[in-house]
Amino acid sequence: MANPITLRLSHDLGIAGARARIEGGLTKLTEMMGDKAKVESHWEGDNLLLSGAAMGQTIGAKLEVLADEVRLQLTLPPLLGLMAGKLTSRIEKEGQLLLEKK
Repeated sequence: MANPITLRLSHDLGIAGARARIEGGLTKLTEMMGDKAKVESHWEGDNLLLSGAAMGQTIGAKLEVLADEVRLQLTLPPLLGLMAGKLTSRIEKEGQLLLEKK
Protein backbone atom coordinates (compact mmCIF):
# COMPACT_ATOMS: atom_id res chain seq x y z
CA MET A 1 0.00 0.00 0.00
CA ALA A 2 1.06 3.57 -0.64
CA ASN A 3 1.51 6.19 2.05
CA PRO A 4 -1.76 7.48 3.48
CA ILE A 5 -3.19 10.77 2.27
CA THR A 6 -4.75 12.98 4.93
CA LEU A 7 -7.35 15.66 4.18
CA ARG A 8 -9.24 18.02 6.47
CA LEU A 9 -12.66 19.20 5.35
CA SER A 10 -14.18 22.01 7.43
CA HIS A 11 -17.92 22.29 8.04
CA ASP A 12 -20.53 24.06 10.20
CA LEU A 13 -22.89 21.11 10.60
CA GLY A 14 -21.91 19.67 13.96
CA ILE A 15 -21.13 15.99 14.38
CA ALA A 16 -24.69 14.70 13.82
CA GLY A 17 -25.23 16.84 10.72
CA ALA A 18 -21.89 15.88 9.18
CA ARG A 19 -22.52 12.18 9.87
CA ALA A 20 -25.93 12.39 8.20
CA ARG A 21 -24.43 14.04 5.10
CA ILE A 22 -21.63 11.47 4.93
CA GLU A 23 -24.09 8.58 5.26
CA GLY A 24 -26.21 10.05 2.45
CA GLY A 25 -23.16 10.51 0.25
CA LEU A 26 -22.00 6.98 0.95
CA THR A 27 -25.41 5.61 -0.01
CA LYS A 28 -25.31 7.52 -3.31
CA LEU A 29 -21.75 6.34 -4.01
CA THR A 30 -22.64 2.71 -3.34
CA GLU A 31 -25.71 2.94 -5.59
CA MET A 32 -23.72 4.66 -8.32
CA MET A 33 -20.98 2.00 -8.27
CA GLY A 34 -23.47 -0.88 -8.37
CA ASP A 35 -21.76 -4.15 -9.26
CA LYS A 36 -18.60 -2.37 -10.45
CA ALA A 37 -17.15 -2.13 -6.94
CA LYS A 38 -17.62 -3.60 -3.52
CA VAL A 39 -17.85 -1.00 -0.74
CA GLU A 40 -17.90 -1.97 2.93
CA SER A 41 -18.28 0.46 5.80
CA HIS A 42 -19.03 0.63 9.49
CA TRP A 43 -19.04 3.25 12.22
CA GLU A 44 -16.90 3.04 15.36
CA GLY A 45 -18.15 5.95 17.43
CA ASP A 46 -17.75 9.02 15.20
CA ASN A 47 -15.23 7.30 12.91
CA LEU A 48 -16.35 5.79 9.62
CA LEU A 49 -14.13 2.99 8.37
CA LEU A 50 -14.39 2.23 4.66
CA SER A 51 -12.89 -0.17 2.20
CA GLY A 52 -13.60 -0.37 -1.48
CA ALA A 53 -12.43 -2.83 -4.10
CA ALA A 54 -12.69 -2.66 -7.88
CA MET A 55 -10.65 -4.13 -10.70
CA GLY A 56 -8.26 -5.82 -8.28
CA GLN A 57 -7.46 -2.57 -6.45
CA THR A 58 -8.39 -1.92 -2.80
CA ILE A 59 -8.76 1.50 -1.18
CA GLY A 60 -9.02 2.02 2.57
CA ALA A 61 -10.31 5.12 4.33
CA LYS A 62 -11.04 6.42 7.80
CA LEU A 63 -13.23 9.48 8.32
CA GLU A 64 -13.07 11.07 11.75
CA VAL A 65 -16.10 13.32 12.21
CA LEU A 66 -15.51 16.28 14.52
CA ALA A 67 -17.78 19.21 15.38
CA ASP A 68 -16.14 21.52 12.82
CA GLU A 69 -14.21 19.28 10.44
CA VAL A 70 -13.91 15.82 8.96
CA ARG A 71 -10.46 14.29 8.89
CA LEU A 72 -10.06 11.81 6.09
CA GLN A 73 -7.19 9.36 5.91
CA LEU A 74 -7.09 7.54 2.58
CA THR A 75 -4.79 4.64 1.72
CA LEU A 76 -4.35 3.95 -1.97
CA PRO A 77 -2.72 0.97 -3.66
CA PRO A 78 0.49 1.79 -5.57
CA LEU A 79 -1.25 1.97 -8.96
CA LEU A 80 -3.78 4.55 -7.78
CA GLY A 81 -1.07 6.27 -5.74
CA LEU A 82 0.29 7.53 -9.05
CA MET A 83 -2.91 9.58 -9.41
CA ALA A 84 -2.99 10.78 -5.78
CA GLY A 85 -2.89 14.48 -6.70
CA LYS A 86 -5.91 14.29 -8.99
CA LEU A 87 -7.83 12.08 -6.58
CA THR A 88 -7.06 14.40 -3.65
CA SER A 89 -8.34 17.44 -5.55
CA ARG A 90 -11.54 15.65 -6.54
CA ILE A 91 -12.17 14.34 -3.01
CA GLU A 92 -11.63 17.81 -1.52
CA LYS A 93 -14.04 19.39 -4.01
CA GLU A 94 -16.76 16.76 -3.63
CA GLY A 95 -16.28 16.59 0.15
CA GLN A 96 -16.74 20.35 0.57
CA LEU A 97 -19.87 20.25 -1.60
CA LEU A 98 -21.26 17.43 0.50
CA LEU A 99 -20.59 19.27 3.76
CA GLU A 100 -21.81 22.73 2.66
CA LYS A 101 -24.58 24.17 4.77
CA LYS A 102 -27.74 24.27 2.67
